[in-house]
This record gives sequence, structure tokens and C-alpha cells, in this order.
Amino acid sequence: MNFPEELKYTDSHEWVKMLDEQTALIGLTEYAQSELGDLVFVNLPEVDTELSAGEAMADVESVKAVSDVYSPVTGRVEEINEELLDHPEFINETPYDSWLVKAADIADTVNLLTAQEYEALVAKE
Repeated sequence: MNFPEELKYTDSHEWVKMLDEQTALIGLTEYAQSELGDLVFVNLPEVDTELSAGEAMADVESVKAVSDVYSPVTGRVEEINEELLDHPEFINETPYDSWLVKAADIADTVNLLTAQEYEALVAKE
């Protein structure tokens, strides 16, 4: 399993790539997509939706179940990855390239984990 060093992670299995001090990409980890199975639908928030760290911001549907995706940051949705609306399977194929939302005006984050901390967390599950 892959745990890119440049990313931060949450204990609810989202990844965060900080683009600058106020902007980040958010997606689902390789572990999350492997546990969910084949994704068939992605429900993303609207642009300009306010995000609250630790609160549900989107959901994904697999052949197994519907699962919430939690925002690791407090901020605002600046952009969504519209490609995923038609091709949710991209998350299964390349989870670290298939970001869900680009968040801006970041004011707060949940407790973000390093790659090593996240890898240790996954090893326990």
C-alpha cells in the first residue's frame, strides 16, 4: 500500500495536499478505496460550500455501501473534480491523483497525520 510522504492524512482515511498556506486538495486514501471496493457514484459539494473540519463534505457509493467523506479542513470549496462525477472509478485506479475538492481560505484542520502515523494507523485496522 502506498503512503505518499508529501501528503497529510486523517484517521477517517482522507488525504490532504497543501498547495499553499490557504489552499489544499482533498481525496480518499488508497486504503479507503480498497476497503470500499469498486466506486460507482460520487456526490460532491457545490463550489463555495463552507467546509468544517471533521464534518461530512461528500459521499461515495460503492457496490458495498454509501460512505461519508469528511473534510479535514475548515474552509470553502473552491473547485470540485467534475471528472469524478462521470468516472468515480478513477478513485479506485489512482486515489492520490483523483482529488475530490480543492479547498480554499483554510482556517483550521483536524488532527492531520504524517505518512508514517497514517501507515501505523492502517496497520492496526
